[in-house]
Amino acid sequence: MGKKLSDIFNIFKHVQVYALVGESGTGKSFRSKLLAEQYGIHAIIDDGLLIQDEKIVAGRSAKREKTYMGAVRVALFDDKEHRDSVARVLRKTHIKKILLLGTSEKMVMKIAMRLQLPQPQKIIHIEEIATKEEIDKAIKSRQVEGKHVIPVPSIEVKKKYPQIFSASMRDFFNKSKLFSKAGKNLTGKMIEKSIVQPEFSKKGRIEISEAAITQMVMHCVNECDPEVKIKKITIKTDNRGYRLIVTIDVPFGTQLTGKVHRLQQYIIDKIESFTGILIEEVSIVIDKISKPASMK
Repeated sequence: MGKKLSDIFNIFKHVQVYALVGESGTGKSFRSKLLAEQYGIHAIIDDGLLIQDEKIVAGRSAKREKTYMGAVRVALFDDKEHRDSVARVLRKTHIKKILLLGTSEKMVMKIAMRLQLPQPQKIIHIEEIATKEEIDKAIKSRQVEGKHVIPVPSIEVKKKYPQIFSASMRDFFNKSKLFSKAGKNLTGKMIEKSIVQPEFSKKGRIEISEAAITQMVMHCVNECDPEVKIKKITIKTDNRGYRLIVTIDVPFGTQLTGKVHRLQQYIIDKIESFTGILIEEVSIVIDKISKPASMK
């Protein structure tokens, strides 16, 4: 018989989970190695891979995907077989500390949940460990040159992903400068990174317009409950993801709490599954409770 869910969580309850959050291309993968050393972490989850002691030990790289949407799904461990295979290795290796990388707090929390790990006890934002100039330089490198980083030595990437391997680079980082806010007195560190060029970066990135998201929300609401009428949809974006405000009319006699919660979750699950984007929040505003035909 397989392990019960409670047994799995007992295995991981003593694991300390850290997270590094920042927008795509801001240099998370590279700086993750320094951050891991600072906190005594030996395992990193980055773009679908489980990396331990500079070796790829499980998972598959999002950077080998042919489409941007496919890469996002891999990074989020959307496929059950993928996430289960990584969770099995995590259980066997008895890792005590792990660092999760993601573009938002919601993303790292979702990764932790899908890998059956505790929620992160400490979340570090890239702005805390990199200057604006360093972040801007990393973003430019991503946008202009299509450079992506896997935080392991080149020998590992050449062995597993030769088709996307581009180059190996070494950089010297002054750790005392990097962690000066924490008051640490640390020496420098030579870090090796592997530069790769995914297939999806050669073809450009797919952007999803607000109009397309609006159409998906309308479809989701109609599919979830045809009696609910949409009055207005407002879409807001920030560096953490998309926030949706959906104003609706509902029929008289509706159990509001249950219906609203189901509708929120349905919209989030369907749009995230279909597009790979993260929906940070769905707010439901009830504008009017309509009377049934018999009461008019």
